[in-house]
Amino acid sequence: MLAIVLACLIIFFASTLQAATGFGFSVLATPLLFLIFEPHQAIQINIIISLIISLILYPELKKTVDKHLLYNLAKGAIIGTPIGVVLILFLSETMLKIFAGIVILSLTFVVLLRFSIQQKGSRDIISGLSSGALTTSLGMPGPPLLLYFSSTNLDKHTLRSTTLIYFLFIYFLGLIAHVFTIGSSWNTWLIAAALTPMAFAGIFAGRTAFRMISQKTFRIINISILLATGASLIVTSLN
Repeated sequence: MLAIVLACLIIFFASTLQAATGFGFSVLATPLLFLIFEPHQAIQINIIISLIISLILYPELKKTVDKHLLYNLAKGAIIGTPIGVVLILFLSETMLKIFAGIVILSLTFVVLLRFSIQQKGSRDIISGLSSGALTTSLGMPGPPLLLYFSSTNLDKHTLRSTTLIYFLFIYFLGLIAHVFTIGSSWNTWLIAAALTPMAFAGIFAGRTAFRMISQKTFRIINISILLATGASLIVTSLN
């Protein structure tokens, strides 16, 4: 019973963060769900609920999406998704977590140094490729995009809309990849369905929070998410 209560709280706060910033659901939810469910099951629960969140938010986001950026991210994700499947099949969970955590923390400190890069198509595709690989291996598509966008000048509306609609694509792609390579149980889908009402509540709270967040605060939250992601991946891998 305690596990279910904890899972509900995790989903609520992760959904609030996702709806408010466009990022954060998998960053917050996945490491904590690892403590309650088996790794593959935790990743799939995360993917299913994240897909539902993106579907719900899609109608309000489609008007402000950067279509060219979205297309480039999707191209990269198609390449990266099978790479993630190979990683999860041949590398241990611990190795994956430590590697991803070190890379994320290292690049986050580069962002903190105010290192800026010009956004262009090839970099969009590389970001999408990294995101696709992390989706199927760890259920975390957001960190590569956060790292990339934190070094560009995208405004918060475009960033939130584009990433959430991109997540609709990458989570669907990732779920298909998991089902046909790793497999999925009915129990996983039932747990995801039971937790979905908490995601609805979180979406409502996140929409309200988004209207109150300034561009500066938005950047601070995103960098905090990255630091928390890198640290949590390394810490949970050592347990």
